[in-house]
Amino acid sequence: MVTDAEPDTHGRLPGAILFVCGMNAIRSPMAEAIARTILPAGTYLASAGVRPGERDPFVDAVLDEIGLTLGRRQPQTLDELEDDYFDMVVTLAPEAHHAALELTRSSAVEVVYWPMPDPTVATGTREQILGAYREVRDRLKRLIEERLASRESPSQADV
Repeated sequence: MVTDAEPDTHGRLPGAILFVCGMNAIRSPMAEAIARTILPAGTYLASAGVRPGERDPFVDAVLDEIGLTLGRRQPQTLDELEDDYFDMVVTLAPEAHHAALELTRSSAVEVVYWPMPDPTVATGTREQILGAYREVRDRLKRLIEERLASRESPSQADV
């Protein structure tokens, strides 16, 4: 298992990546949207939550600031995923990590844990709350660039 503090030694970009958090309302859809702009077009990306959630308008606001959108996408649970084959599962919350380990225990799937703060606990003004969401957005972007985009894509590795 690779955690936030451990370096990745695999060196190859997975062809299919699933981002998982608690309710697929904030961290995992944000990660999916950001990854779509950074990773090669042929990379299959999805996100899901352990429990049902509702779309969070602060996510739309902080993604819009960097020119991204979730479109009409709504939160989905792991049980609602259309495809359940992934080379890598990136978990963003403790409950998501435990669920992913259970889900993948009999398969050869790399499960990576990137602990992400929950911005819904932020209090204060609207701007202070948005600041907590921006921190999560920016941290996800940095991790996707450093841990995933720097890997060779499968097509590059085969050449």
